[in-house]
Amino acid sequence: MTTTDNPAPIDRKLLIEGLGKGLRVIEVFTDERTRMTATEAGEHAGLTRTAARRYLLSLVHYGYAATDGKYYWLLPRVLRLGQAYLEGARVPRLVQPYIQRASMQCGETLNVGALDGHEVVYLARSNAPRMVSIGFHPGARVPAHVVSQGFVLLSAFDDAALDEWIAAHDFASFTGAAPVDAARFRESVLAARQLDFWQAEQHLNVGLSGLAVALKDRKGRCQYALSVTVQRQVYPGDDLTKKLLPVLREVAEAMRPII
Repeated sequence: MTTTDNPAPIDRKLLIEGLGKGLRVIEVFTDERTRMTATEAGEHAGLTRTAARRYLLSLVHYGYAATDGKYYWLLPRVLRLGQAYLEGARVPRLVQPYIQRASMQCGETLNVGALDGHEVVYLARSNAPRMVSIGFHPGARVPAHVVSQGFVLLSAFDDAALDEWIAAHDFASFTGAAPVDAARFRESVLAARQLDFWQAEQHLNVGLSGLAVALKDRKGRCQYALSVTVQRQVYPGDDLTKKLLPVLREVAEAMRPII
């Protein structure tokens, strides 16, 4: 089983293909591709230049993008699409009191996230228990192979689904510490499955460690993960798992009936 149930198939005759293509155009903009021509957007979205240009001009018209006549870029209005989910989704609202109490208990910032394709998207964050906190704000997206949540979320996949995911993933390196070899990454995910947690050391940022556990529902299914990110020097050796793993496991078990 994967982390989510397969939705019932929908008759393609009932779909609005143009909406899907327009959303694809929005999704091709990234931190590496913030400004694109219609030709470039079409190439990344799998559309012709003419089709991409029409979608881009529509986004400009409705206030989701801007253009100087050649290049196009997204505007802050696009954030409404993601914000609507964060404000209306059930799980982020339900887990907030639990992670807030745990945060005050351990003195660190906690995050809840989910797997979206090949990225972990963070859905909830406890308010900082200290002036300077470490963690991800809701809506942040990170490649799954560089954060502890990615390992525990993928550990819920069956072997076939995991192999398919790995074969399609881009194992980019940020610090040189993250596993960029597919075989090594697979071994780590399988280890996370056995341990029922995972600790990532300086995979995304030098000097930071992450610790994550799966958030399972009443039927034992895992669609979300709970994590904490800390300064590595504050928790040397196995201090991180000794001091914070019991906290994460306790709050994960407490949240099980509501997920």
